[in-house]
Amino acid sequence: MIYAMPVFAYLIGSISSAIIVCKLMGLPDPRTQGSGNPGATNVLRSGGKKAAAVTLLGDALKGLLPVLLAKGLGATPEIIGLTAIAAVVGHLFPVFFQFRGGKGVATAFGTAFGVSWVAGLLAIATWLAMALAFRYSSLAALTALALLPLFFWITAKSTALVIAALVIAALVFWRHSENIKRLAAGSESRIGSK
Repeated sequence: MIYAMPVFAYLIGSISSAIIVCKLMGLPDPRTQGSGNPGATNVLRSGGKKAAAVTLLGDALKGLLPVLLAKGLGATPEIIGLTAIAAVVGHLFPVFFQFRGGKGVATAFGTAFGVSWVAGLLAIATWLAMALAFRYSSLAALTALALLPLFFWITAKSTALVIAALVIAALVFWRHSENIKRLAAGSESRIGSK
């Protein structure tokens, strides 16, 4: 059971909260609206705060629950790290939705809380500080994810989990390549803008 946790995490990660929430709430498919990204930020733009909040919670739980289950089963840091990576990969490339997923931020934050609630709080605090200072959600997320390996080292003292955080951060950065280009060009949308 323990060694199957990464597979389980990938399947859980593949459940698209954005698409399911929008369907249940009678909202347009987020893949056809705004940025086309099935994530909380795009749902906020097209469906409002309530739908976005439920999507955000669902995406975070996809990272949190598999990691907590792996820990509860007594998995090694290596298996816990692979479980965290698999949850994020599932969100990015969901087998149930033609491998068209979101950008992985909320799911990555969920894995952080699963590894250590302190690491999760540090990631959220970083996001909030950057979002308040610069009003770019993508910049705030990327900064928090860039620091995730440090947060894992501080809280878990595990090389395997630090490596897992590096892999997760790299995946999220790759998925945000267009955002990074827009940030560099000064054309990225700010929080609160239409």
